[in-house]
Amino acid sequence: MKRLFALIAVFGVLFFMVSKPVVAQDTATTQGQTVTQEQVKQDVTADPEEAAAAAAEEGKSLHSQLKQKFIEGGPGFMSSVLMTLILGLAFAIERVLYLNLATTNTKKLLAKVEEALENGGVDAAKEVCRNTRGPVASIFYQGLDRADHGIDVVEKSIISYGGVQAGLLEKGLSWIALFIALAPMLGFMGTVIGMIGAFDAIQIAGDISPALVAGGIKVALITTVTGLVVAIILQIFYNYCVAKIDSIVNNMEDASISLIDLLVKHNMKK
Repeated sequence: MKRLFALIAVFGVLFFMVSKPVVAQDTATTQGQTVTQEQVKQDVTADPEEAAAAAAEEGKSLHSQLKQKFIEGGPGFMSSVLMTLILGLAFAIERVLYLNLATTNTKKLLAKVEEALENGGVDAAKEVCRNTRGPVASIFYQGLDRADHGIDVVEKSIISYGGVQAGLLEKGLSWIALFIALAPMLGFMGTVIGMIGAFDAIQIAGDISPALVAGGIKVALITTVTGLVVAIILQIFYNYCVAKIDSIVNNMEDASISLIDLLVKHNMKK
């Protein structure tokens, strides 16, 4: 999991570094496209169908539009919001993979443990848990390891180790929550700075020009929308992880009760 997080983080840093020359290149490209679009409009004025086809072709490239909005929103704040998305997704993907690997078929595990207890005793049941992946099997192993000390000790060890496993499941969620809160904050900060820039431009010009006001407001709104979109994406991952953790914890509690019942039944047969 640490390798996965490191790989995603390195990819994010490389993407951030590559985006800087791309911004300059896209700025020049945009100026060239403006002249080209004017020439196209002059050339296809006589044919409305060709003009419509050319306009449709220009609107197809979603990637180009996203890059254009990135440049218009300001590379500084847009890059910071993008980094929150990359880092937040790194933590979220790591948690999703960890939680899916931690999911165990508790009914199947209980059946194997019960069979091992009947045929080979506690040692055989511990071997089954040792060869099974997931927090439920780890809790079972801790309980079975103290089976000779009585049911009360087994129950206390299961409760204690269950809390430890629950903490491991929740590890990293605080970072995802941080990026969820940080992304819209950065977007709103870009909004405020964009509005300040718009009023500064009005003050310098000495006149309220619609073009000046619209430009500043556009930059401000782009950063706000980007921050909200990042927060929404990370919030979906966060809620998925929380729901997955609740499901695993419920299975842990239910399976632990069933394990205690199996141990009581096994001790009564001795």
